[in-house]
Amino acid sequence: MALNMMTTDIGMTDARLALDTYRLAAWLSPAFPVGAYTYSSGLEYAVEAALVSDVTSLEAWLSGLFQHGQGVIDGGFFCLAHRAAQAKDEERLAEIIGWADAMRSTAELALESGAQGAAFLKTVRAAWPHEGLDRLAEISKAQGRKPAYAVAVGATCGFHGLQMDASLTAFLHALGANLVSAAVRSIPLGQTDGQRVTASLEPMLVRLRETIQSKSLEDLGAATPVVDWASMNHETQHTRLFRS
Repeated sequence: MALNMMTTDIGMTDARLALDTYRLAAWLSPAFPVGAYTYSSGLEYAVEAALVSDVTSLEAWLSGLFQHGQGVIDGGFFCLAHRAAQAKDEERLAEIIGWADAMRSTAELALESGAQGAAFLKTVRAAWPHEGLDRLAEISKAQGRKPAYAVAVGATCGFHGLQMDASLTAFLHALGANLVSAAVRSIPLGQTDGQRVTASLEPMLVRLRETIQSKSLEDLGAATPVVDWASMNHETQHTRLFRS
């Protein structure tokens, strides 16, 4: 009987892992309708200014952005929203929505985060409904703020009971993969070189996901002035493929 119970527990664990993996693959797929392919986080201007022009410079740009800028900010808000959702702490979620909206250094970066967050929340509520997501939408509406993309995804994973570590890793990969895709189109790079960059980011993102989980709201901040400068210049760039 003990063996049967153990087999059942293992089967339930495997089924839960499969379910979580399926949902992460769906929610963070390029096919999920948030328009991620239309954003570059200022990378398009960095390419025009010849700051990013090949595999080596792209790796350096993305490494700095993740370790000192967007990676820390968005990863941190993802974790905070995930925890608040699991705890069903609506007051904390409201606070996180406000701070995540405020901590955007340029108009385009705010557009990128808010538009994707609103689109993600709208779609996931329709296809994977949860009362917590309905409350998140109500809180967002009451504040007059769109939820940041990181907050929308983090809260969704938390409400649906997905494990933090795997969810955060998948989220960081999705952010990196989208920027690599933008670089492949704008530099341009070959597809294989794009995958080499994605592979090179792997150890850094895996380490980053460990440090991010221990950060509090007060710990979050960025030090990527050149990224911000590129984003500001992108707002008036003459020829553009991307919205940011």
